[in-house]
Amino acid sequence: MHTFFIEKTMLYDGTQLSSLWAYRTLGLPGDSIVAFRGPCRLDFAHMVDMEDVLQQSPIYGSDMLHFIIEHFDAGLGRTILRQRLLVAIINEIVSSRGSSLKRDGDDLYLAGRKLSISIATVTPVSTMIHTALNVTAENTPVPAASLVEMGWSGNEIPALAEKIFTAYAAELESVKRARCKVRGVN
Repeated sequence: MHTFFIEKTMLYDGTQLSSLWAYRTLGLPGDSIVAFRGPCRLDFAHMVDMEDVLQQSPIYGSDMLHFIIEHFDAGLGRTILRQRLLVAIINEIVSSRGSSLKRDGDDLYLAGRKLSISIATVTPVSTMIHTALNVTAENTPVPAASLVEMGWSGNEIPALAEKIFTAYAAELESVKRARCKVRGVN
């Protein structure tokens, strides 16, 4: 699985959830997890979560850590499980500084304030996940928590991203090995 952190700040606008985005953008063919930092501004035309569209719930933030994942071997159900695995890994790593996060499905909360956004979807050739964490809680449509208030300085964000995507890739590799080492039973 390819892992990559984009150094330059980028806007997440939902267009990144499209087939072969990491290949077209970064030359990374196959399964990948790419992270970058930047604002989030989704218009309703690019929203994948129909609940948000139907409720006209805007999604935006001024400074977030984004993860874009693409897998080529899974249906949407398996990808949602992978999404929840990613969020559990993020919870474990981010909480290592003493904050007590609560996971509810694919969302993370600190004292009732939302730290993350996440969605899983399907393309014609793959499945994709977008998960993002508020670096700051400024300019969000809901009460939000942030990595900065949890003790993560802005200059630590690339290292945090690498720690998260390395752990995710290692967990998937471990699952693959576990699947291949057992014999069938009758």
